[in-house]
Amino acid sequence: MKTLAKVIGFLLLGLIALIVALPFIIPVDFIFKQVTQSVEQTTGRTLEIKGDKSLSVFPALKLELNDVTFANFEQGSKPNMAAMEQLAIHIPYLSVLSGDIKLEKFVIKNPEILLEKMPNGEVNWQLVNASGATEQSKGPEQQGKAKSLPEGVDIQLGEVAIYGGSFTFIDHQNNTSQKVTDLDLAIQLPSLKKDLKVEGAVTYMAEKFELDVTLNTPEKLLLGQDFTLKTALDSRLVALTFDGLVAKQMTDFSGKLDVTGDSVKALAKWQSQALTAKENAFNKFSIASEMRFAGQEFNLSKLDASLDDLAIKGSAKVALTKVPKITANVDLGMFNVNPYLPESIDVPDESTEQSTDTPSKPQPIVWDDSEIDLSALNSVNADIKIAATGFQFKEIKLGETKLSLKLNNGTAQLGLDKFKAYEGDGTGQVVLMAKRAPYKLNTSFSFDGIQAEPLLTDAVGFDKLMGKGLLTIALNSQGQSQKQFIESLHGSVGFGFNDGAVKGANIAAMVRSAEQLIKGGGLDAKGLEKGFDNAEKTDFSELAGNFQFSEGVSKQNELTLKSPLIRVTGNGDIDLPATKINYRLVTGIVDSIEGQGTQDKSTGFKIPIRLKGPLHDVQVKPDIGEAAKDKAKDKIKDKLKDLFNKE
Repeated sequence: MKTLAKVIGFLLLGLIALIVALPFIIPVDFIFKQVTQSVEQTTGRTLEIKGDKSLSVFPALKLELNDVTFANFEQGSKPNMAAMEQLAIHIPYLSVLSGDIKLEKFVIKNPEILLEKMPNGEVNWQLVNASGATEQSKGPEQQGKAKSLPEGVDIQLGEVAIYGGSFTFIDHQNNTSQKVTDLDLAIQLPSLKKDLKVEGAVTYMAEKFELDVTLNTPEKLLLGQDFTLKTALDSRLVALTFDGLVAKQMTDFSGKLDVTGDSVKALAKWQSQALTAKENAFNKFSIASEMRFAGQEFNLSKLDASLDDLAIKGSAKVALTKVPKITANVDLGMFNVNPYLPESIDVPDESTEQSTDTPSKPQPIVWDDSEIDLSALNSVNADIKIAATGFQFKEIKLGETKLSLKLNNGTAQLGLDKFKAYEGDGTGQVVLMAKRAPYKLNTSFSFDGIQAEPLLTDAVGFDKLMGKGLLTIALNSQGQSQKQFIESLHGSVGFGFNDGAVKGANIAAMVRSAEQLIKGGGLDAKGLEKGFDNAEKTDFSELAGNFQFSEGVSKQNELTLKSPLIRVTGNGDIDLPATKINYRLVTGIVDSIEGQGTQDKSTGFKIPIRLKGPLHDVQVKPDIGEAAKDKAKDKIKDKLKDLFNKE
């Protein structure tokens, strides 16, 4: 037993002595030479150690290399593809003793890694080829066509840990550059022929992203072949997953894409893009789609997306040219555009609306003079087709709708190709030229079979007209605020409605009261001065009008109203910028009970009626003096007729 103990003791002493002596026995320069020669033979690039080299044996055999550089290809913008402060290589003991150096683990501190794509499409990460020749030594027609690595060439790292440093990608074809920093990565690379797995975190534009990546395989990547990629990115701004194929030397991506986030506004702010939006707009979003990115074109098919309360289905394409272009064909379901309108465009807040049980006092109309900024329309072009089961703009509500939106060099053309609204059908077009201020606006709409009261109430807050019929609008304007657009309004509005009523006044009763007053019926003329009263109305069988506007004012206009009891014609001034009206109606009582069906167009007693005052509080006043003069003139004419008849 004593002899055995002595043997074991001598063995332990020998092992300890061997461990202590290893740094002196193992030739560090020899190991380094083997590593660098292997790298250069495989890649055609130089691996250089400019700093100190050291070897430690406890608790593991570790080679530390300081100030390490790996050369870029000749046409690269910088001499090195990679540079690192320190590279620690863990080497199995047995591989050293056998003379066949294997690498077990890399620990990289503060690397600066550069990936480049040149104007001719060449990339600096394609390092090896089938014959073992460098990419630089091959002709352009041969580059990127390798099928497999040279026999015996492989890298089995086990694990690579990266701490600190940065990763930069420069695309010289498109003059773009992207950079991630603060690397904290664990990379599993059992072989170039097996999956590469990356876990950890990086920082991009001051935002930290957790990532989980699986690439099959590094061999295909290095040879410029197609490979599969599974990626998951997660941050406080956005979560993204991609599962698909990367082809044509990382220029063609296709697969399944899922993106979710809680705030488009926060995402835009991170990208230094101005996005001023209301509290309930541009918040939670999601995208689930088949995607392809190739040739600077990003395609989404089988698109199923959401934004706030919007549900979006269809397809979309984005061309990443100097001015990006969006092409899409989508169904938005029920599309309420109000949350996405600029703050300067006033949209009533339902939470602050007063109860209909308590009529509110009419408020003056004030045109907003806040400057509208539409410069964003110059930053993108678009050709978008939209279908919706419903559409709402401010208070205007449409049913089934088909829209088309075209943006080209700052000009937006919105086509209402088909829509149902207010029991009728319509078409329309809005053209907004926002290349430069003042912006120019052209509109044209045609409504058929439309109900006037709900349409005009929702469109302009005017609820005084009832009836069904035709409405046409052709208006143009220019400006940079709501007020300026109103002040420069030109064009026409025409309508023809049947079997309805004008609310606010009973014109027939008013005319008869005025007639009694003129005939000495004892009525007080002041009693005929009234504002609009919703309890009063004037029924009609036909109402037609045509109003021409110039600088927001209509001086040339015609209005006719027919009913069984009265005839009304009118003209006057409607001043939208000043929000006031001075309009004259000539009203006559029909002599015959046949009403508008009679061929006799004459009327009996006629009296002018003035509509005058601010649009929110129009006063209705019969012109008694002018009516009396007309009555006196009629009496003189009758006497003259009698005189001539006697002769």
